[in-house]
Amino acid sequence: MHGFIRKMSSQSVMKQDVIIIGAGIIGLATAERLLTQGATVTILERNEAGQESSWAGGGILSPLCPWHYSDDVTRLTSYSARLFPAWINALQHATNIDAEYEVSGMQVLPPYNSQAAQHWCAAHGMQLHHHAEPGQALFLPDIAQVRSPRLLRALQHRVITLGGRIVEYCTVHNVMVTRRRVNALATSSGRWHADYYIVTAGAWSKEILGAQAFGLDIKPIRGQMLLFKFATPPVRTLLLQQNLYLIPRRDGHVLVGSTLEDVGFNKQTTRIAREDLLKRATILLPLLQDMPIIRHWAGLRPASPHNIPTIGKHPLLNNLYINCGHFRYGVTMAPASAEILLNEMTGTPQPFDTAPYQMGWQTR
Repeated sequence: MHGFIRKMSSQSVMKQDVIIIGAGIIGLATAERLLTQGATVTILERNEAGQESSWAGGGILSPLCPWHYSDDVTRLTSYSARLFPAWINALQHATNIDAEYEVSGMQVLPPYNSQAAQHWCAAHGMQLHHHAEPGQALFLPDIAQVRSPRLLRALQHRVITLGGRIVEYCTVHNVMVTRRRVNALATSSGRWHADYYIVTAGAWSKEILGAQAFGLDIKPIRGQMLLFKFATPPVRTLLLQQNLYLIPRRDGHVLVGSTLEDVGFNKQTTRIAREDLLKRATILLPLLQDMPIIRHWAGLRPASPHNIPTIGKHPLLNNLYINCGHFRYGVTMAPASAEILLNEMTGTPQPFDTAPYQMGWQTR
């Protein structure tokens, strides 16, 4: 991007080309893209980098049942999934951190809509192994997973190595606007100035934008998960039954998730959710019955209408962009979302029609 390489201001107020608000998977992926293009980037994070919804998620690189989603969602997730192998390889080469990208495949257990699944997979070129016998699982062999905490560590390392700055425990209190431009951010660490600002704050994005949210419909939805540890993986593929999934890791860990709870910004775990997840997961994998729960946590997803994120320039403020509202699929959509936003900022042609991801400012 022309004009992105510039010197740090010698004034007491810090000056950057781009300030990103939020150091989750979307913020870090966006920062990495900008840094490789010569931008000077600072990320402001209200807590610790990579510890909110991105860390809490399971890392399945597909909508759970893609035939249940609109083309606007699956177009983005499918394109993003194709970017993952090269992206993960490059990150591992640069950081020596293995994010454990793996094509595990996913078994979809009944009940399911067999006709809808077959029609969607045939139309979109996705492999589907289907058993004729009733009550048998569908198998999607191309579905991959990644270990989200490790991907986040790799991205943080990469951003810093490229010269980016991550400022933790820096809460944005106010977006200060003059003449249709953001001129500063008022934060708990003072005022920050930049040429461009990008909001990637997940469930907190609407609150940060305040009066500038302009009809943006993003809110937190809590998801709770359980973690188990086996000596060796008890299953090799992802297991899905309706909204319950089991994710086996290489080292024997098994994640069980997850709930969908509209409880505001409440990240507390609950006994009811733990018992319900355990009961349902044990039906799918009876070996869990005798295993202790290693960890139980919750994250706040940035819910948006129909799971469609908002990616692009603010409708009124010329130097403010947003990349958020990815709901359940922030990790899945991260590399494509970062690419789309950078393309818009630089005037680069998009890989497909991205207009649906710029409609979030309006009421759908």
